[in-house]
Amino acid sequence: MLEEVERWLARRSWSVADRPLERVLAAKRGTKVSVVLPALNEEATVGAIVSVIRRELMTEAVPLVDELVVIDSGSTDRTAEVAAAAGARVVARDAILPRIPAVPGKGEVLWRSLMVTTGDVVCFVDADLRDFSADFVTGIVGPLLTDPDVDFVKAMYDRPLGDTPGQGGRVTELVARPLLNLHWPQLAGFVQPLGGEYAARRSLLERLPFPVGYGVELGLLVDALHTVGLDALAQVDVGVRKHRHQDGRALGRMAAAIYRTAQLRLSRGHLVRPWLTQFERGERGFEPHTYPVDTEERPPMAEIAEYARRRVA
Repeated sequence: MLEEVERWLARRSWSVADRPLERVLAAKRGTKVSVVLPALNEEATVGAIVSVIRRELMTEAVPLVDELVVIDSGSTDRTAEVAAAAGARVVARDAILPRIPAVPGKGEVLWRSLMVTTGDVVCFVDADLRDFSADFVTGIVGPLLTDPDVDFVKAMYDRPLGDTPGQGGRVTELVARPLLNLHWPQLAGFVQPLGGEYAARRSLLERLPFPVGYGVELGLLVDALHTVGLDALAQVDVGVRKHRHQDGRALGRMAAAIYRTAQLRLSRGHLVRPWLTQFERGERGFEPHTYPVDTEERPPMAEIAEYARRRVA
């Protein structure tokens, strides 16, 4: 590990307990905090997450979160209804920036969320978390409120796979961590580089391009490093993250998108073939199935005319 990263780990890695809620609230002052949950068919978990945030972080006694928005990216279940009943403002992905046709992908939803939120600090939380704790929000928002030199904060946590501790994050260990260590060694200290819980200043997010799909977390992390430098990045230990796990083939597609995101940032030129073929055993043996790898990125939101007009207004 680089000496620079060892110093960063000592300086910019914290536990949620390092910043008691009282200290975070005292530092908030006039800063507005938005929490965004990207959601696709998450009726089983989104309501509980929204309820915890509203009950513990959006009260007169604890006014940490000013805005709680669920962006529904085309759910076919009761995600939108459940989230609204729990107290979130629900916005349909396709209703945001209708001039630009939406494409599938988590990064697309996060990018569009900047258009319908107003917080100076924007906090992203995945909507499939189980046993959700408000520490996920207070932990990653805290450094942005207490330290003006910090611009981007990732959550770190244990990720069990079922009942087996420490075996979650398979794409992180097999793809993202090797890529970061080899090509961006300054980021080797991040425990959960692909984690979906992170917060950043709007002034940074609006300057970054957003990969539309699974590569969004790696893309934002790498681009944040190049935009504001390592010392402006941080991570906070928030405990244990329990969520729905995907099967091996879905993880393969995720890995391909992440590799493509890294490859683009390394070359900014020729792209590898953006397709991935996987195999499933069928009646006639192994049958190939080919999927497109996310190849589109959205430009920095600051370059979007509608966003610029909103800021002037």
